[in-house]
Amino acid sequence: MESFVIIKNKFLDTNIKGYYHQFYTGFEESDNPNFLNKLKNTFNNESRDDLIVARNEVIKILMTDLPKIIIKENIQNCLCVCVPRAKALSTYSESQLMFKEAVRIAANNISGVIDGTESIIRVENTRTTHLRNARFIENDGADPYPGITVDTCRIDKNRVRNQDIILIDDIYTKNVNVDEDCIQALLDSGAKRVIFYAIAYTRRNR
Repeated sequence: MESFVIIKNKFLDTNIKGYYHQFYTGFEESDNPNFLNKLKNTFNNESRDDLIVARNEVIKILMTDLPKIIIKENIQNCLCVCVPRAKALSTYSESQLMFKEAVRIAANNISGVIDGTESIIRVENTRTTHLRNARFIENDGADPYPGITVDTCRIDKNRVRNQDIILIDDIYTKNVNVDEDCIQALLDSGAKRVIFYAIAYTRRNR
């Protein structure tokens, strides 16, 4: 696990400490965490067995890394929150939400972590950024802009207020700003502190 800093910009008012487990080097490359692509199940065509294997890999990583973050950052009873997928929650099947399921399972099995995976729910479609140029699937909704999380999501402010939060995403890519905007939305909703964590960090960011 490595640390980095998310630098403030027009989406985010303050620098935020972040962590990641490994680099994302490129789709289907040998050293790439390709299980994350499988777990996205974008076209809803992955087998249940393959999805469970990928989900369990994420659980294993989270069970290793999150306790380390808790110790490093000296936090207790932190709320574990997922960055929501780009489309409204109601448009996804259960088999397309297994990253969120992995976070929920891990959170419920780590001492000092509270499951907050229902704290942010996408209710309005946004553009899926990694499919920006796709011609074979509908990709409606707005591109990232400051405030898009608040505009398109339901945030449980009672849940996040005054909480230390670990915000989790599968892949962090600099300059996309989905994660930055989500962090700011949590801070604006009263979170005491937000630490970011991604399974993978896109190597070309560096």
